[in-house]
Amino acid sequence: MKLQTPYLMFLGDAPDQLAAKTAQGVVDWRPDICIGQLKLENCKADLGLADLSLADAAEKGAKTLIVGVANRGGIISDAWAQTIIDAIERGFDIASGLHGRLADTPAIAAAAKKHGCALYDVRHPTESFHVAVGAKRSGKRLLPVGTDCSVGKMYTALAIEKEMSGRGLKATFRATGQTGIFIAGQGVSVDAVVADFISGATEAIAPANDPDHWDIIEGQGSLFHASYAGVTMGLIHGAQPDALVLCHEPTRTHMRGLPDFPLPDLGLCMEANLMAAKLTNPDARFVGIAINTKGLDETAACEMLDDVAAKYGLPTVDPVRSGVAAIVDNL
Repeated sequence: MKLQTPYLMFLGDAPDQLAAKTAQGVVDWRPDICIGQLKLENCKADLGLADLSLADAAEKGAKTLIVGVANRGGIISDAWAQTIIDAIERGFDIASGLHGRLADTPAIAAAAKKHGCALYDVRHPTESFHVAVGAKRSGKRLLPVGTDCSVGKMYTALAIEKEMSGRGLKATFRATGQTGIFIAGQGVSVDAVVADFISGATEAIAPANDPDHWDIIEGQGSLFHASYAGVTMGLIHGAQPDALVLCHEPTRTHMRGLPDFPLPDLGLCMEANLMAAKLTNPDARFVGIAINTKGLDETAACEMLDDVAAKYGLPTVDPVRSGVAAIVDNL
């Protein structure tokens, strides 16, 4: 799927800022394509964008209304549905990252058909994929992997792509989740692909390319997460990565959502990911470690980065505090 830009970010009646984390991620990384925000009554989230009506946003050139907020159950509420229909009637395409499909609301589906507007449920792929073949393909690929879920794999990938592009290198961010798709404007949410085709979908979004071109592929899940390891394995094999970056959040006491599962040792995690990666690329190697030190003060964060770098002999950074230049240097 490929989305038209610029975006109008729809926050609905979000009860807090966390509910708008998808929209916030898009604004953080692509402020240039976010014209404004549209909020309903009692909305408690704010992206720092101009508050626009549908009419104002259309006049400013917005093409797609992004449902950038999540609610319990991932459903389209009645209040949201009317706003979405109003947007369609003004010519907006609609894109949503919710589990519930836009077209499952009959009135939305009817309006889109009548006005010729596109509905994009970015969690749900719209095309079929081939089974992966694992054959060597040209170009180079980097994949962040994690000790756990939600440790900064997307942020790390975007930061690396930005750093490489700023140096004049050929690099493209390849989105594999809903927020990444909104940021990139295209991609495949691999966690919604049938298991046999995850690797094939990854081959499709990061195909053969120029020998000096890098695809920076958004990571998902963790090989050590009992709930999501299957997605991670398929992504690793399909990515055929030349380079891996380990992402870690050090303040957690257990895997996210799994209190009986401790976080894995960093060395063991790298060993397992490297073993998986070598199935489709025997030359795969780790080029750095990215640690989310948000929960540490400046002194503790610096000490941790230095200690991990010394222990594993790899550039170790916090993409927010220190940037990713050291990892790109190592490429």
